[in-house]
Amino acid sequence: MKNQSITNNLDWICVIIYGLLVLMGWLNIYSSSLSSLEGTFEKQLIFIVLTIPLIFIIISIDGKFYEKYASIIFGISLLSLAGLFVAGKTIAGQRCWYAIGSFTLQPSEFAKAATALALAKYLSDSQINLKDANKQIQALLIVFLPVLLILPQPDPGSALIYSIFIIVLYREGLPSWYVWTGFVTILLFVFTLILEPQYVILLSLLIIIFIHFKSRLSERNIVLSSILFVAISGFVLSVNYVFNHVFKQHHRDRFNILLGKSVDMKGIGYNTNQSEIAIGSGGWFGKGFLEGTQTKGGFVPEQHTDYIFTTVGEEWGFIGSLLVIGLFVGLILRIIYLAERQKTKFSRVYGYCVAGILFIHFFVNIAMVLGIFPTIGVPLPFFSYGGSGLWGFTILLFIFIKMDANKVNEW
Repeated sequence: MKNQSITNNLDWICVIIYGLLVLMGWLNIYSSSLSSLEGTFEKQLIFIVLTIPLIFIIISIDGKFYEKYASIIFGISLLSLAGLFVAGKTIAGQRCWYAIGSFTLQPSEFAKAATALALAKYLSDSQINLKDANKQIQALLIVFLPVLLILPQPDPGSALIYSIFIIVLYREGLPSWYVWTGFVTILLFVFTLILEPQYVILLSLLIIIFIHFKSRLSERNIVLSSILFVAISGFVLSVNYVFNHVFKQHHRDRFNILLGKSVDMKGIGYNTNQSEIAIGSGGWFGKGFLEGTQTKGGFVPEQHTDYIFTTVGEEWGFIGSLLVIGLFVGLILRIIYLAERQKTKFSRVYGYCVAGILFIHFFVNIAMVLGIFPTIGVPLPFFSYGGSGLWGFTILLFIFIKMDANKVNEW
């Protein structure tokens, strides 16, 4: 009776949207791999079938288990990431996988859920106040520990995903200057790549002077404004060095193409160019399932993984693409709605983490495919080929669905 009650309390809107996205994802993997990647869609079907017992295991476990053992789960996740440096398999220059026979497992896909649990556990402590600098450092440490293990693999795409946790922390009381600092840093970085550093510094000075007089700052804040200007100037002057000596050549190429500083339609810009052609050729209603010429011709590399949305655009057209985007937006908004209804802070924070992770994956992947974001290898949830990604997102989502179903037993 208890299991039946829990099943009845599941949010079936989330479950149905999840099922539709997984089904649509498999259909697009089938289409994109049918002519050139024999066996890919069969493997993905196996991964999908294996999610069924995985889901039943997740919802059969008591909801309090995830809160009680969040720290242990996080610790195991960190060990699995660290173990890659010893026993990981290198594919395409990245040491991100454990090889298990013919299958590979990518621990960074599961680390997202583990980090979300750990952060929710930390923030749910009644003694935690994110106005306290020490608490801020401890919360940020939870976020950046997996990042420090993922970046050297190297896997900048997976590392980028963790930036969304800053928004969750802001929702729970982190001072807004953290968010503004990150936003301004990105803007300064991009503008410095487009313009000469001296122009960016001059523009920054004018903005600081304007804000100073507009806000009628005190003499004491003149010193703070001066420190801010020096810090901004130092950062701007360091951008070109970081870009030329820290970034790898393929990262520099992708940024240069994105910013219009170079054109390489046959080299590093080939993927983006072909994906734009494929999506644009779909028109309003698409060419039809299995009828995409770009897809069938294999013109878009990695079309079954990071560029899976190009198949949607070519074969399903604008209307089909809008349907897929609508399902993702609907799922994310539904999770946010459910998060606000939770009776415990742990469940609420975890819900926001889930919504944030799905959003940044969805947003960055589609922006990447449309050529408005650099290619960094961020998969589209439930669509892109891979067992680790599918299982990781499934675990992430259904732990929250379980928590939401359990809220009837919370006081």
